[in-house]
Amino acid sequence: MASVVFITGIPDVLTYAARLLRKKVQEGDCLAVFGPAPMLNRLDQWLWEQPVGEFTPHIRHRPGAELPVGGQRTRIWLLDAPEPSVPWTSGVNLGVDPEMLLGFERVAELVGIGPEEAQAGRARWRQYAAQGWQVQHHPLP
Repeated sequence: MASVVFITGIPDVLTYAARLLRKKVQEGDCLAVFGPAPMLNRLDQWLWEQPVGEFTPHIRHRPGAELPVGGQRTRIWLLDAPEPSVPWTSGVNLGVDPEMLLGFERVAELVGIGPEEAQAGRARWRQYAAQGWQVQHHPLP
């Protein structure tokens, strides 16, 4: 059964996402990250620059673009839409419709502290539950 964990109350979703991605890659995971294009573009830049002097290997793939040769060795893909040739089964959602994540085994939903973010997160929660996903909640202290 597919599972999703909602991590809520995040003051800065991009900073949290970058830390989570670095941690998961160090643990050996491979992740597809979905979100609105402007947010993915900011995360792409963040992964190049933060922490200062370091780089977190990743690919920012846009719909219709050619897949990079050897790209399957890169463990983090930032995607506007699902890419069938990316075989990862774990994902991070920064705000896209859960329908885009069908086929994933595990998803982390990152939800900020703003009222609109919380409301959108609750709507996605209902969608996952309606699709039969196992849903868990981990609020930040």
